[in-house]
Amino acid sequence: MRGSLAALALLLPLLAPSPAPAQAVPIEITATPVERFDVTGLTRFGPLEFRGGLVLSSPAEGFGGLSSLLLDPDGHFIAASDRGSWLSGRIVSEGDRPTGIAEARLAPMRVAGGGTLARRGRADVESLVRTRAGILAGIERKQEVWLFPGADPLNATGRLLLSDPELAKLGNNESLEAMLAPPDGKPAPLIVIAEESPDDPAILPGFLFGPLKKPAATGRFAVRRTDEFSATDAALADDGMVYLLERRFDIFRGVAMRIRRFPLSEIRPGALIDGEVLISVSRVMAIDNMEALALHRNAAGELILTVLSDDNFSALQRTLLLRFAVVGPD
Repeated sequence: MRGSLAALALLLPLLAPSPAPAQAVPIEITATPVERFDVTGLTRFGPLEFRGGLVLSSPAEGFGGLSSLLLDPDGHFIAASDRGSWLSGRIVSEGDRPTGIAEARLAPMRVAGGGTLARRGRADVESLVRTRAGILAGIERKQEVWLFPGADPLNATGRLLLSDPELAKLGNNESLEAMLAPPDGKPAPLIVIAEESPDDPAILPGFLFGPLKKPAATGRFAVRRTDEFSATDAALADDGMVYLLERRFDIFRGVAMRIRRFPLSEIRPGALIDGEVLISVSRVMAIDNMEALALHRNAAGELILTVLSDDNFSALQRTLLLRFAVVGPD
């Protein structure tokens, strides 16, 4: 998150919730349906079809600021906030339409040796990716990747996995927004896409690392940046396509969301990737600061995109969960 959007989040700091409690606790989340994504009732946007959405709210301290999302086909999810807390639960759905959140738990992101990421000054978690070793968390501002072993990060203790000199050159608030971990380790076991470049406004920088036991840089690539959109998350589909979530914000145009896709095979050292724009919408739609993206297949075999917003713990913003299906050409 950058610039004007960050300033907006600071307008009501005294109303912001406190950090997550010391241990995992169950919380209640109220889910209000998004009746229309488009004010006219339009549901088809190019190859995407809107399947439903929710506005999420909770009285629990520490709820909000969700910048990353991992989702299983059965609806169970793990998200992380930019205050260093985990949120787990299950998205309840009727078909592909989300209707509520069940089994929600909130917990601090604990680290080896005692304490939490927040106490280590590493609360700004912007990206998550699941690997065989556990879940990797990308830390903005510190430009680090931490590993939380096992399948349940709420009961795991993390350790520093990656702190690279090239990542350290990224801007303080322009770093590890998106990570990919291809199952076969190709073109690299870990792929990072940064929010922006500190010295080239025309690209989104990409980094290749591996192997995960002792990750080291193996190459650089870039995604072409257009219309001032910045990367906020990415996810890899089972057909080898990368879906990239992007956001633009300025005072005059407000917030906008875009999703692009391109083949994973286009990622290689020295590559400059354009990709295909699937959807690009502005504040007239039911969007907010969309920062997290997760993919799964429904019973019919359609690819479902679930997008989550970061409310920056601000009373002026919302936590939105939106769902789209990839249904083919317009």
